Amino acid sequence: MNAAKTPVLLPVLLGALLALAACAAPAPPLTAPVVDPYASTGGGAVFQGDLAGGVLGAQATAEYFRSGIGDTVRFPADQTTLTPEAREILTRQAGWLAQHANFTAVVQGHAEETGTREYNLALGARRASAVQEYLVAQGVAPGRIRTLSFGKERPAATCSDEGCYAQNRRAVTVVTETAPSMVMAPGTMATGATTTTTNAPGAMTPAASPAPAVGSPTGIGM
Repeated sequence: MNAAKTPVLLPVLLGALLALAACAAPAPPLTAPVVDPYASTGGGAVFQGDLAGGVLGAQATAEYFRSGIGDTVRFPADQTTLTPEAREILTRQAGWLAQHANFTAVVQGHAEETGTREYNLALGARRASAVQEYLVAQGVAPGRIRTLSFGKERPAATCSDEGCYAQNRRAVTVVTETAPSMVMAPGTMATGATTTTTNAPGAMTPAASPAPAVGSPTGIGM
């Protein structure tokens, strides 16, 4: 009878031993769950920076400078002195140029239609120089600014009354994005803090023709 019970007990004993061995084995280590940072956003990436073409990128354009900063300052009749309003605009221009070192500027001087062509070219040159000097005083490198005078050749408004004259007595700062190592255009030469241009149609350099004194009988260009 004992011999008959032995085969029956062996499987039971082996099962008990396996159960004890399983209980004695260490539990597998716990691992942290993987969290997907984009799982609950629903609309794309969480981190969206201002790349070129974004909000900040749009400010680094000539169009933003023209419309958002202001590219034009105006002068009283027969004057080259900057008004308080002009200084405010030029201060903004200098700040923008300081933030965007890959841009250069050409300051275009203009005058109204009255007076001789030569007088107004010289008057436009002096107005452009006044703007250049102010920008340099605000910290813009002289080598980034050139001056150009169109006199009365390119009016902003065409009519023969004070409303048009006031619009045409101006200096316009035109900015251009350049490569880091910019090569000066043919026909230009640097003269200290001023670069003059000699090959622009209808324009003259600041030194091309001396301006008569304000109120001289040769012209009353404004």
